[in-house]
Amino acid sequence: MIRFRDVSKVYAQGAREVRALANVTHTIERGEFVAVMGPSGSGKSTFLHLAAGLDLPSSGELLLSGQATHAMSDDELTQLRRTRVGLVFQFFNLVPTLSVLENAALPLLVAGRRLPAVRAQTEAILERLGLRERLTHLPDELSGGEVQRVAIARALANDPEVLLADEPTGNLDSATGGEILQLLAAAAQQRTVVMVTHDAAAAGAAARQIHLRDGRLV
Repeated sequence: MIRFRDVSKVYAQGAREVRALANVTHTIERGEFVAVMGPSGSGKSTFLHLAAGLDLPSSGELLLSGQATHAMSDDELTQLRRTRVGLVFQFFNLVPTLSVLENAALPLLVAGRRLPAVRAQTEAILERLGLRERLTHLPDELSGGEVQRVAIARALANDPEVLLADEPTGNLDSATGGEILQLLAAAAQQRTVVMVTHDAAAAGAAARQIHLRDGRLV
């Protein structure tokens, strides 16, 4: 599903360059649940952003479901993310003025569909995630676990082939984090899931772990 071929990512910081990833070659197969681990600054988030097409490699090749994302235009990458990739963030990134239903439906609305047409589909996802009674609530009326569930529902709205999660339990207590990990494991029954985490206990929910240090696989 995701293939890195000798991928490096270099950022300019003033007069110097920072190598966030260095010659990474790795394949994540379709249907895997993989945890990407490493200390702060190891390149975990860069790895995820490249896999999602949110950033482009400085060198090397990156393929998502056989498509060469490193060679795509911005418009092509946007279309790829809309149709094949779901993203879950540590800080949730919900729109505070939209209801739970509207936040979950946002990827479909951005793609040009109308809420009445996608309401049943979105409500079904929210109900599976235990949010049937929260459809009209705003994000600040929810618990941290409920907010992250809405974020997962939003990521699943377009039925993506790959779900990418960046520290999805980082702002949650251990019990709520455990519930979120169970949801990600359930999602992995139907799609590829890649989760970035620095938490060894969270990584244990994945079927396989890979480790980064100083931008390199170890």
